[in-house]
Amino acid sequence: MSRPNLISKLPEDLRVTPNLADYAEQRFAFSWKAAQAELAGLPGGGLNMAYEAVERHAKNGFRDRVAFRFLGTERAREFTYLELSKQTNRFANVLKKLGVGKGDKLFVLTGRIPALYISVLGAFKNGTVVSPLFSAFGPEPLMTRLNLGEAKVLVTTEQQYRRKLEKIRAQLPHLEHVLLVGEADKPAPEVPGTKSYDALMAEASEAFEIVPTQPEDMALLHFTSGTTGTPKGAVHVHGAVVTHWVTGKYALDLHPNDIFWCTADPGWVTGTSYGILSPLLHGVTSIIDEADFDAERWYRILQDQQVTVWYTAPTAIRMLMKAGAAIAKKYTFPKLRFIASVGEPLNPEAVWWGKEVLGLPIHDNWWQTETGGIMIANTPAFDIKPGSMGRPLPGIEACIVENDGRGRVKIIDEVDKEGELALKAGWPSMMRAYLNNEEKYKRCFVGDLYLTGDLAKRDKDGYFWFVGRSDDVIKSAGHLIGPFEVESALMEHPAVAEAGVIGKPDSTVGEIVKAFVSLKSDYKPSEELRLELLGHVRKKMGAAIAPKELEIVPSLPRTRSGKIMRRLLKARELGLPEGDLSMLENSA
Repeated sequence: MSRPNLISKLPEDLRVTPNLADYAEQRFAFSWKAAQAELAGLPGGGLNMAYEAVERHAKNGFRDRVAFRFLGTERAREFTYLELSKQTNRFANVLKKLGVGKGDKLFVLTGRIPALYISVLGAFKNGTVVSPLFSAFGPEPLMTRLNLGEAKVLVTTEQQYRRKLEKIRAQLPHLEHVLLVGEADKPAPEVPGTKSYDALMAEASEAFEIVPTQPEDMALLHFTSGTTGTPKGAVHVHGAVVTHWVTGKYALDLHPNDIFWCTADPGWVTGTSYGILSPLLHGVTSIIDEADFDAERWYRILQDQQVTVWYTAPTAIRMLMKAGAAIAKKYTFPKLRFIASVGEPLNPEAVWWGKEVLGLPIHDNWWQTETGGIMIANTPAFDIKPGSMGRPLPGIEACIVENDGRGRVKIIDEVDKEGELALKAGWPSMMRAYLNNEEKYKRCFVGDLYLTGDLAKRDKDGYFWFVGRSDDVIKSAGHLIGPFEVESALMEHPAVAEAGVIGKPDSTVGEIVKAFVSLKSDYKPSEELRLELLGHVRKKMGAAIAPKELEIVPSLPRTRSGKIMRRLLKARELGLPEGDLSMLENSA
């Protein structure tokens, strides 16, 4: 079906006046210093994420407004800004009582339950650094991240602890405290080596004086996987809250009376930046769905909760498309005025599907774990070019560069020419480091340009278009998966001699993980062994990361230095040109 290349916006398409109404004028007048001045700041000086997100609202006219509405399988639970203030104060006091202080690391491994959000915000009040973990991770990814981050405290549930962490507890030398959250309104049972989150919270005071933090004090640690080596811990500071404020205002167009729903899990950066912080900064009510994806349930939430702004992922959109338009037509969404998407490029078909089925086009945007917040977006007032990620937000300078890989780049002025996407450094949520990996961090910059590693192009109207990735990171259902971790898990099986992992295009989740393995000489290929290998990795890594396909091959292509050529594996799998093979081990 042929469709126009542009979705024009008319005044009647905008149900409220957009916060970013005049793109050129507001970009020209914008400054990060002025943006920070719109926030309160700590009494006595400094900046703290939880103060801006919770305390300043609890002290003013928003105190009785619902901050979070949790939708469980049985009943909903609500927390006003005042109630959220009291609960996060309690958790800050819990940490203080345990001897956990400013700069110590707190990790959270739960589903989307109130304790997760209370723990994150309470830790910010205590000056404690937070690292939310994806609840579907298996034991190996968890151990890697907990040890890299030197986790001192872990908040989790009995089920997660029993299944994934109890047996590896001795291999977590920095972990002093495990706090178990009860389920279904019941305290967690006593488990050796753990403490009751609920009991500690019940004993804690609702009064707490926020530990003074400065804009450059570390607040968040988000792990992102690369193509080789262990996951990288991207360090973000309390000053990042200014970006969360600005991008919530301009990219998501949040207004005080909005009902906002971000479907992302806080185990990923989107679920923290825009599932916790940004909506709270704007004093809106956030919907948190504790259940897994279900098309009927999601449409019912949009309708019954009267959601006005919805932020979701391309995978979820494709799953809704797959479920069929007939389901959507059973519901109405009169309050819904803006839909945005992030996680991977949104294909034009999905943008149009939103307009035709939901009555609104879906607005794609672009950012990374490293950027900490939305950098490029299709905002409500923009005409949409389906397939484009939009234009840079106020305060963000983006360009396309030629990168020679040796520390030299050249800015590309020509339109529609592909190159590496780069951003001028200086926005508040820019990562400050890769934890304990200064060399890797420095390689991300040339002068004042941050090199994103993504390939893109810019058109004559200043819209940016994603082309591809310059590394092998796999994006599956919005999750970033590093091939090295999966390969390492495969190599632990006694039958595996070598392993290579790629992302294979999939119409629903973007990419699925496919593994190639060669066997040791005393093992023979069989369907039974193939299934055993798939089960082995699923148990080690968790279902979200484990391969969906696995092929046993005689050998894997390697470079002369011994590195598996994933690029070649992918080209052969997809029937694409194999490119330069001069570095292939047996090319001579």
